[in-house]
Amino acid sequence: MSAIRVLIADDNAVIRASLRLLVEHEPGMSVVGEATDGEEAVDLARAHRPDVVLMDVQMPRMNGLEATRSLCSEAAGPRVIVLTMFDLDEYVFEALRAGASGFLLKNSPPSEVLRAIHVAHDGEALLAPEVTRRLIDRFAGASREWRTESGVGRLTERERETLQLIGRGMSNGEIAAALFVTPTTVRTYVSRILSKLGARDRAQLVVAAYESGLVGTLPSG
Repeated sequence: MSAIRVLIADDNAVIRASLRLLVEHEPGMSVVGEATDGEEAVDLARAHRPDVVLMDVQMPRMNGLEATRSLCSEAAGPRVIVLTMFDLDEYVFEALRAGASGFLLKNSPPSEVLRAIHVAHDGEALLAPEVTRRLIDRFAGASREWRTESGVGRLTERERETLQLIGRGMSNGEIAAALFVTPTTVRTYVSRILSKLGARDRAQLVVAAYESGLVGTLPSG
């Protein structure tokens, strides 16, 4: 299996160096480039084709939200994990709309950073519980880019159960165990749900699960 290719985008040299050291020492991962602003991040991503981009929000020239929107609009674009702080809810909200696969708090421990890269690379959503609670509150009251009601109405019972578990933050493996099916079957369910809801990725399915009422309460912990 080839190494997970990671691009780091942050205007803080200390943070870039720390992330590079962390990633380079993890078996099965490599850093393909470092960007100091969003414009450079887009250019380097197109040149080196990383699997995952760790994207800061506040950067000069082009901010991380614009860079995320640009990269995620491309058919073969990378997975983007947005680096955020507790008090930047509006950025988290916009990043999800831009196509980010997840959010990582800047004070996250090294193990969580590595886990985030693996989760994003596997095509799953990474929504830190601290961010998710506030994000859903914000997103649920906003105008929607897609309509969840009609889409959810077209889901089969099994697909609705799958969406509910996605909304609770479960991985495909955990969903498979809960529904007594294979992970391959879960991937099929997820693909169908994405198509029926017109959602961009798994992160939007988490929001759809809350908006549609399939998940009535926010996760604890």
